[in-house]
Amino acid sequence: MTDIRYLNDRVALMDVMLDYVRGVDERDMVLYRSIFTEDVTASIGGTDYRGADAWLAFIVAALDRFGPTQHMLGPMLAEIDGDTAECRTDLQATHYLKDQPDTTVTLWATYEQTMRRTPDGWKIARHDIIQRRRRTQSD
Repeated sequence: MTDIRYLNDRVALMDVMLDYVRGVDERDMVLYRSIFTEDVTASIGGTDYRGADAWLAFIVAALDRFGPTQHMLGPMLAEIDGDTAECRTDLQATHYLKDQPDTTVTLWATYEQTMRRTPDGWKIARHDIIQRRRRTQSD
C-alpha cells in the first residue's frame, strides 16, 4: 500500500512520537498532553492509568527525580486501518538523576500504542510501555 494518504499517515504517526519524546525531554507538558486522546488508557510496570490527565500527572511526578533526559526512538512499525493505527516503537532512554548528576539510568523499552485519527490529527488512544531492561551506573 503506497498511496499518498498512507504515506502521509505514516509521517503523521511518526511525528506524534517525535512530539512525545520532545515533550518529555524538553519538559513541555502542554505539547506532551496534546498528543493523547482525552480517554487514553496507559500502562507501565503493571499499573494502569485512565485518561490523559491521570497519565500526565504520573509522567510529571516520574520526571521530577530526573535532570536531563534523552529518549531515542527506533523505527516505528504501524498497521493502519482507516482511522486507527496499531504502532510499535522501540526506544533507549537516558535519564540523569537530579540529586546525583553523575548517575544515569538507561531504559530499554517498547512503546505499543493504538493511535486514533481525530479532527486534530493522530493521537494516542492506548499507550503501553513495556520495559525490557534498565541499568543504573555512575561515572
